[in-house]
Amino acid sequence: MGSLDTNPTTFSAFGDEVGFKPLNPEDVRAYLHKAVDFISDYYKSVETLPVLPDVKPGYLQDELQTKPPTYSAPFDVTMKEFRTSVVPGMTHWASPNFFAFFPSTNSAAAIAGDLIASAMNTVGFTWQASPAATEMEVLALDWLAQLLRLPTSFMNRTSAGRGTGGGVILGTTSEAMLVTLVAARDAALRRIGSDGVAGITRLTVYAADQTHSTFFKACRLAGFDPANIKSIPTSAETNYGLDPVKLLEIMQADVEAGLVPTYICATVGTTSSNAVDPVGAIADVAAMFKAWVHIDAAYAGSACICPEFRYHLNGVERVDSISLSPHKWLMTCLDCTCLWVRDTHRLTDSLETNPEYLKNDASESGTVTDLKDMQVGVGRRFRGLKLWMVMRTYGAAKLQEHIRSDVSMAKMFEDSVRADDRFEVVVPRNFALICFRIKAQNAMTEEDADEANRELMERLNRTGKAYLAHTVVGGKFVLRFAVGSSLQEERHVRSAWELIKKTTTEIIKTAK
Repeated sequence: MGSLDTNPTTFSAFGDEVGFKPLNPEDVRAYLHKAVDFISDYYKSVETLPVLPDVKPGYLQDELQTKPPTYSAPFDVTMKEFRTSVVPGMTHWASPNFFAFFPSTNSAAAIAGDLIASAMNTVGFTWQASPAATEMEVLALDWLAQLLRLPTSFMNRTSAGRGTGGGVILGTTSEAMLVTLVAARDAALRRIGSDGVAGITRLTVYAADQTHSTFFKACRLAGFDPANIKSIPTSAETNYGLDPVKLLEIMQADVEAGLVPTYICATVGTTSSNAVDPVGAIADVAAMFKAWVHIDAAYAGSACICPEFRYHLNGVERVDSISLSPHKWLMTCLDCTCLWVRDTHRLTDSLETNPEYLKNDASESGTVTDLKDMQVGVGRRFRGLKLWMVMRTYGAAKLQEHIRSDVSMAKMFEDSVRADDRFEVVVPRNFALICFRIKAQNAMTEEDADEANRELMERLNRTGKAYLAHTVVGGKFVLRFAVGSSLQEERHVRSAWELIKKTTTEIIKTAK
């Protein structure tokens, strides 16, 4: 149909008189069958594709039409253009040769759940808008909370009925940080008797320098003075985790300067080095100042469904909120970040909206929590379905097996690195990330080593056979090798290591 056509019917480019029926059941069936066939074939072949594409910025404008089409085309044409132009420009996060960032895991159950949720296209801002969508989200979050052995104070439903705490599924960790920062800000302003937001310039927030950069962005969005966003230096002495002694000193100095400690972000599994901040000790310090404690366990929190890793969350009963992202390591496709708070009212008091057109008996009764009041926006996807489908289909045992397998492969890689005297493991391995590098030795300076590692990463990535990323830890340029892609097997890790050794030999030989 032409963009300016107003008639209820039109002639397609093929001469057939048709009415526009975007949800024609037969089209839905045919299109989705083709899409599913593509997905299945993609997972079979993704291992053979270059992990990083060899394309230039703007390439797609040259490949496809620069102007939107006026007339319809067969779906087969759309799929052909997708295959020939779009797929070659993709970085394949699903590839078993992807080791660059924390994994973006997926599973058949998650894909099915996401597909069904997209098809139903529910907008569950209130309980009444779609009771099952809210109920499913509540159930899935409570299930996952039990797998993590979170205190009942974080659960939506307890054996005694509705609890004071609960959760919500958001898009990303950034959102979880932002909404809890806003709640902590408002609580602190009330505590000091501020008139509106007049006292906001006194509020301070704290995190280790290894904390994800999105935290500092969220602080600015929440209105905190950049001068009062305290990034606390870490060191090898604490394996780059937040030192509670330093934290206490800085918070005490701030109080003496007339500032108000408001929020601490503790990370379980930092992005650069997978450092783990000591949750319990941080919570003890925070309690002295009535500061909110949030745990960012976006990646590593998923491992805590395994009893042997659960100790990393010790002290969680004394924090105010915790978030983790099953789309990273728990087989649930993007986007899915779970946030739990001990007191939902602390969120809803800051985020609630109550327009006339959304008022209803269920909301007014106080027996339900409208999830729109625990997030930034109002509209929301039916994310709970895919999370529930993953847990219901695979069960705790298989999810634990998946985590343990990744950790085992990571340990195998770490052992290989340690056995080769050309390399060093820069920080002790936590979970399934290894931070390693060619080490400076003989006539090689630290600057030479940095350059050698940069060249190693670039050469590896150009091959298309592996994709690694880097970070800087302790002033050193370090390669990050993250195990965990859903399709990864031991052979992929071994193959990557062989490629790393071979490329390193070439670099060292050339340097001589």
